[in-house]
Amino acid sequence: MGTMTMQSAIAGNGNQSWLSGEFFNKLTPEALKDLSAMATAVNYPAGKIVFSEKDTASSIYIVLEGEVKLSMNSSDGRRLILRIARKGEILGLASALSGKPSEITAEILYPAKLAPISRRDLTNFLMRHPEVYQTVTEELTRDYTLACEQLRTVGLSNSAPEKLARLLLEWSQNGKTTEDGTHFRFPLTHGEIGEFIGASRETVTRTLSIFKSRHLVAFHGSTLTIPSKTALESYAGN
Repeated sequence: MGTMTMQSAIAGNGNQSWLSGEFFNKLTPEALKDLSAMATAVNYPAGKIVFSEKDTASSIYIVLEGEVKLSMNSSDGRRLILRIARKGEILGLASALSGKPSEITAEILYPAKLAPISRRDLTNFLMRHPEVYQTVTEELTRDYTLACEQLRTVGLSNSAPEKLARLLLEWSQNGKTTEDGTHFRFPLTHGEIGEFIGASRETVTRTLSIFKSRHLVAFHGSTLTIPSKTALESYAGN
């Protein structure tokens, strides 16, 4: 598979910790075992496109490790990053279920390990375990809610500082809090940050400079620190 490396099938080894996350926690032991039997881990390099907008749905992808950037493009080439998918999430579910082309592009942000499951295998799995439809519905609702939240931030926030503050606070939820503040990995370029909040790279650079000068954020390599979430929340309109 080129730059991707096939790994051994994970099912049947008694270790299902890789299937962690809200979706999998709701499955019965039988359904979880059955799903595991269909999954084989694949390594993807950074920058690899997993699937693109308008691609015909062929599989879903379970994120086992790493991070995946989900985005959509306008007709004039502008891109909006919707969110970053992490371990335990399922990509391409709506497209696979409907059989319609994808509405988003999934690109590997950091080297990642995914488990593809074909649309045919997914359909057969749901036929064997119809009780999973409720969990699938809840997952689709979650995806819809997250997309609405991102569009609300981009379209309805009043200013670039408000949008950027909200983005940083959202990312900080996956960080580590110490007496110095909340620390998390945030190695995006200013251009990519702009694609998250619907702003130009220049606007992002200027806004981050203001945040730094006011000690709202600090960068140490790819690690970002928020000394006081309360202070930054004042910019986010919270």
